[in-house]
Amino acid sequence: MALFITLEGGEGSGKTTVATSLADRARERGAEVVLTREPGGTPLGAAIRESLFRGDEPMGGWTEAFLFLADRAEHVERVIRPSLARGAVVICDRFADSTIAYQAYGRGLDLDLLQQLNRVATGGATPNLTLLLDVPVAIGLARTRQETFDRIGQETTDFHNRVYEGFGRLAIAEPDRIKSIDAAQPLDAVVAEAWELVAARLARIGFPGRG
Repeated sequence: MALFITLEGGEGSGKTTVATSLADRARERGAEVVLTREPGGTPLGAAIRESLFRGDEPMGGWTEAFLFLADRAEHVERVIRPSLARGAVVICDRFADSTIAYQAYGRGLDLDLLQQLNRVATGGATPNLTLLLDVPVAIGLARTRQETFDRIGQETTDFHNRVYEGFGRLAIAEPDRIKSIDAAQPLDAVVAEAWELVAARLARIGFPGRG
């Protein structure tokens, strides 16, 4: 009965809002839902998140990558795998694809090595469905300018363009798992499209799938 769903996308794509809406709808249909995020889905992860996003000191690319990977290893062991083992629906705001998009494509770190390290960190845990909230960089950054940028959000437009390209390449490589949604459209439309995809997966494991 378990289901592992992740949401991915660049800055300002609306992942957190959409993830919360999906979790609420799945609970209404009787599913046990674990809504979590990376980094920060465990107490250790919360400390890592603070170092990654709020630190004032410059950080090397591999230092950043290893912090994300450490967070992921702890997250999988403490939250994701136990939740799936008891049959829960896990909805996670960012997962391994973000490391490839941000650290491989964005930072220019070795793609093959990061993929290997991701496999170690996840222990083979792979999402059943990944929703890629696709929003052009200019629109996403304009949205986030209304908020306080974190350290990664403050990166150059060129960096965010590389991240965007990375997510696009991932979607092309794994079309069965990664489903792209136009996140430039109104939020209600994004949530409705995302829910259709999630509802179909829920129906496969025995929960009402529509409405």
